[in-house]
Amino acid sequence: MYSYEDRIRAVKLYIELGKRTGATIRKLGYPTKNALKSWHLEFEKGHDLPAGYVLLRPKYSDEQKKVAVEHYLNHDRCLAGTRKALGYPCRDTLAAWVYELHPETRKHVVGKPRSVPRPPELKQAAVIELCTRQTSAQAIAQKLAVSRPTLYKWKNQLLGSEASASMKPNNDSPPDPELEELERQVESLRRDVRQLQLEHDLLKKANELLKKGLGVDLPLLSSQEKTRLVDALRETYALPELFAELDLARSSYFYHRARLLSADKYGGVRRTIAELFELNHRCYGYRRMRAALGRQQLCFSEKVVRRLIEAGMPGRCL
Repeated sequence: MYSYEDRIRAVKLYIELGKRTGATIRKLGYPTKNALKSWHLEFEKGHDLPAGYVLLRPKYSDEQKKVAVEHYLNHDRCLAGTRKALGYPCRDTLAAWVYELHPETRKHVVGKPRSVPRPPELKQAAVIELCTRQTSAQAIAQKLAVSRPTLYKWKNQLLGSEASASMKPNNDSPPDPELEELERQVESLRRDVRQLQLEHDLLKKANELLKKGLGVDLPLLSSQEKTRLVDALRETYALPELFAELDLARSSYFYHRARLLSADKYGGVRRTIAELFELNHRCYGYRRMRAALGRQQLCFSEKVVRRLIEAGMPGRCL
């Protein structure tokens, strides 16, 4: 608690320094920012400070405290649930109220619980099972109701730390050249099989999507056709594999993919052309179709109308 002289000195220095809280506190070494501002506010109201502190009214009444504690005890003793139900107080305050009104609820834990000593026969059996185990060390520890480090501690006490070779794979033996050569051959065969499977899948998708024969030369396809193949197989193979096999640049793929995903600006016109074509006994050429579109306030060049008809109804533009 600060005296009257300390508080008035702080307020006057605060006003002298242009109401800069940081500079005032650095120069005096006290108080906090909130305390300094509250002192200044009191000084402005009465041009002076009270000689002593007035006890503040408690924020919560005794009745509110009892209600909060009873709710906590009757609803599964959940601090957060009581705070959510009543809207007050904070968790720490509620815990302090509970300990104040019901001290018996406080858990007293003095020191660390002592472990039950295990007989030497049990330790020896556990170490033998550990060294010749068919299950994991964690399973053995759970069966004996001990921790895994305790199990290894027993092993070190009985056999010594140097006896861990029986439980760890020996990586000091020299590698077998024949085994390494076989592993390299197996890995090479796996890569070859994957490459053949990739080529087969690409040819199959080219036949399904692009209506190309199985003997098509994949590098001779257009970039847009290659993009469609990559999209069809990107869930099965990595993009770099597909790009390398199709000889497709990454930038070209994303360019054509964006174009394929973008909406067709002539989509509505295509549907209108199809409707007009059917309504006029499927005999309109591009000239009469352009005139019919003009009557519906759809103006396009002859080249555009002809291209749309050729794409939708081949052989009907003459």
